[in-house]
Amino acid sequence: MRKSTEIPILARLFAIIDVFDALTSERPYKKPLAFERTLELLEEGRGTQFDPEILETFKGIARGLYDQFAATDRETLRKALDAIAMRYFSGDIGEMLEGGSP
Repeated sequence: MRKSTEIPILARLFAIIDVFDALTSERPYKKPLAFERTLELLEEGRGTQFDPEILETFKGIARGLYDQFAATDRETLRKALDAIAMRYFSGDIGEMLEGGSP
């Protein structure tokens, strides 16, 4: 077994998603990077910082998700998250996020 597989898959996935979000999002202290530049930076971490197989899968879906959600307002994002969550959970995602029970 590779050492990298000892790290839980959700942690390996989150590492990629978190860095992607941080790089492509505007912050008070920085402008967002372009999608293509972000993928270049993720590639630089392939096999060291990021799981190569998960990164490859992520790259296959990233463009579509980025195009769909990058310029979306907070309320539309909330509605999309609610719809996704309802496929897997019952109740209000807001309650779950705020620590309530679904």
